[in-house]
Amino acid sequence: MTANPRTILIILYDILVAALAWLGAYWLRFNLEVRPQFVQDEFSTLAWVVPLQAVVFWRFGLYRGIWRFASLPDLKRIVMAVGVAALLVPLVLVLFRVSAVVPRSVLILDPLLLLMLMGGSRLAYRAWKEHRLASVLHPDSKPVLVAGAGSAADFLLRELARNPAGFHVVGLLDDSRDKLGRLVQGIPVLGPLDEVAAWARKKGVDDVVLALPSAAHAVRKRITQACAEAGLNVLTVPSLEDLVAGRVSVASLRSIELDDLLGRDPVQLDDSGLHRLLTGQVVMVTGAGGSIGSELCRQIARFEPAKLVLFEQSELALYSMEQELPQRFPGLQIIPVIGDVKNAAWVNRVTAEHRPAVVFHAAAYKHVPLMENANAWEAVKNNVLGTQVVAAAAQAHGVGKFVMISTDKAVNPTNVMGATKRLAEMACQAMQRADGTRFVSVRFGNVLGSSGSVIPKFQKQIEAGGPVTVTHPEITRYFMSIPEAAQLVLQAGLMGEGGEIFVLDMGEPVKIAELAKLMIRLSGADEERIRIEYTGLRPGEKLYEELLADDESTLPTPHPKLRVAKARTVDVGWYADCLAWLAHADTRDEAAVKRQLRAWVPEYQMESKT
Repeated sequence: MTANPRTILIILYDILVAALAWLGAYWLRFNLEVRPQFVQDEFSTLAWVVPLQAVVFWRFGLYRGIWRFASLPDLKRIVMAVGVAALLVPLVLVLFRVSAVVPRSVLILDPLLLLMLMGGSRLAYRAWKEHRLASVLHPDSKPVLVAGAGSAADFLLRELARNPAGFHVVGLLDDSRDKLGRLVQGIPVLGPLDEVAAWARKKGVDDVVLALPSAAHAVRKRITQACAEAGLNVLTVPSLEDLVAGRVSVASLRSIELDDLLGRDPVQLDDSGLHRLLTGQVVMVTGAGGSIGSELCRQIARFEPAKLVLFEQSELALYSMEQELPQRFPGLQIIPVIGDVKNAAWVNRVTAEHRPAVVFHAAAYKHVPLMENANAWEAVKNNVLGTQVVAAAAQAHGVGKFVMISTDKAVNPTNVMGATKRLAEMACQAMQRADGTRFVSVRFGNVLGSSGSVIPKFQKQIEAGGPVTVTHPEITRYFMSIPEAAQLVLQAGLMGEGGEIFVLDMGEPVKIAELAKLMIRLSGADEERIRIEYTGLRPGEKLYEELLADDESTLPTPHPKLRVAKARTVDVGWYADCLAWLAHADTRDEAAVKRQLRAWVPEYQMESKT
């Protein structure tokens, strides 16, 4: 180990401490007044004791640590070094026949004093550097409560001690009875999470930090709602893994977001199986610039495919992905392709050229009101004909697996969008053969933050000062995060053997009105300042979404968040007529389009369901 100037100073400090401890031991032995006959002995033995202790300290690596981060392992090394030195001192004095008289009590007192001075100084230095007395040293810092008293809270307290970031913690809350009354980094655990409002009043706190990165989202939602009702500002820490890995710091404390509350527990993926499906393979994603398509590309890229073909109609969306993916995955070969999934010649050419092993078909028109009236025929062409074109190209060019992104609106559809997605599912079922391409459909509900979802709309309305428009007080939807949806699509694609319709576990449904209220509270406002306005159901809109049709049931799969829908049997005889209609019809008669959809999809009800 090379000694730098700071290390030399520490060594000199320990030598001084060793000398003071030896002299102090004599001083204590003789009740603070050393007898004259022992004064010469205590100083003459210093020449033996201090160099010996310095060598032992060096050999035990006491100068490899950093005082600012002194911890239990450092204290353990000090104890061992001092203990060994305490054994060697009398041995050396005897072996070298040192004539000085050393009382036995001095040999006991010296290591105790040495341990106190060396260990205490290191810990005191760390406490000073970390500003343990933040509330005194930083009188302008804000008092906060921390929800959680586990590993994340412990790490947060250490980080706040080093970098107060304008806060000092006055108490912790945790539901574990074993922790009540205990101290974490000197901060008391005051009570359970449900008492947050009461403790905030007692401590004069306006801010609460959630240190619950691995807790169930239901717990996070409960404590956040309690804080919102009490008018408290809620912050959250990043994941413990990110904190420990140093990717983020306490400065990354941020206001809690909807994703933190409506998201669910992490998805457990069959990584080995997905590596077999994707690694080293050519993978194609249609609608690659959309909310789900782009996240699918990111998730697929992690498994290092040989080539990732991005098929997208929007130039801007494709450009964004072309710029993003090479930065995040430098070794990945990206093939950006501008194209319309209804263009059979172009889709066939791209598929023939790149020969993908797996195709994820995410291209679709998804906005219910826009597709319901003036754009019904475009919805049919894009969602049904587009699916059939890509599926036929996959079948013709030996694609192993074709995974279509469907929707919960395909169940007992009351709108054109849902009916077209159900018809697309049926087309995939009709194309399934005993050998060749395996067709898999995956249904799920709304995803947080996707284009066209209510959440971005609510955010803009809240920023504008309201009102927040909700169609009906009882309207209910399922939500999941975009990454979770994409991961489950990959998992379903791996598990599918052909012809299945997978249904994702969407968790508990959420009332849109309650969602609006929660977003208003999270913004720091209330419903008096930003009111909610009910506008009435839009064309084709349901009050409640379903994940299974009335005549369907589900079967479990090895994955807890995936089930297989036992959909009604599709009569293949209709398929040729349907293809002819898709290929040759060109109608703007909305009523005719809906009547024909009703003929192909018997469960389609054109009236809105309430």
